[in-house]
Amino acid sequence: MMRRETTYRLAGRDHRHEDVLGSALREQEVVFTPLPEGQRDRAAALLSTLTGLSALPGRDAFRLGLKYDLAHYTLRGIESFLEEHGFHLDASLLSKIKRALAHFCEETLTRNAKAPQRLIKQSNQVYVKAYEHHPHGDHDDTPVELRDFK
Repeated sequence: MMRRETTYRLAGRDHRHEDVLGSALREQEVVFTPLPEGQRDRAAALLSTLTGLSALPGRDAFRLGLKYDLAHYTLRGIESFLEEHGFHLDASLLSKIKRALAHFCEETLTRNAKAPQRLIKQSNQVYVKAYEHHPHGDHDDTPVELRDFK
């Protein structure tokens, strides 16, 4: 049985995992509750201390725009960090749905980036190239004159 790495190499696939999410920049928005006041500014000051994460004021006094690299941060992690520090996120149905969709998308992106590249269209090439490397090859002892005889 061939190892998976061998089949990928024989099919000509590039199978690397390093820095897969290197360019996965995300922009999300966090919505806070109206009370206590000034949460957005305090959260922006707190998040600005983290490297690779930028927090910008949103459209109103309750929204905070976030820009981060998915290789280092996730929205779920940022939200739990804020909640641990005493911030209150908006619990309306629309906000919960938006956050759940963002969490799902980020989890799917990271899971797909870690998964191996699949051999969908060139799977037969793996076996063709593997057979070419066998020492016996395709050998027929019948003379050429007799092969075409019908």
